[in-house]
Amino acid sequence: MSTVVRISDNLAKQARLRSKLEQRSMTSQLEYWAKIGKTAEDNPDLPFSFIKETLLARAEIQYSDKEEYTFG
Repeated sequence: MSTVVRISDNLAKQARLRSKLEQRSMTSQLEYWAKIGKTAEDNPDLPFSFIKETLLARAEIQYSDKEEYTFG
């Protein structure tokens, strides 16, 4: 399900530029930023790089044939 959300022209311009650099749609770029921001807000002690790498690792597991490592 999708929902229409109004954003500022400035944010839309930034998302459009970054989406081209990152090779994703503008909507996907905004969703990515929202996910990073929500995760950072929920985990204020974690550095951005750790959050980004963790989300990337989870996506790799979800969208590829890799398996999650189980300790022990």
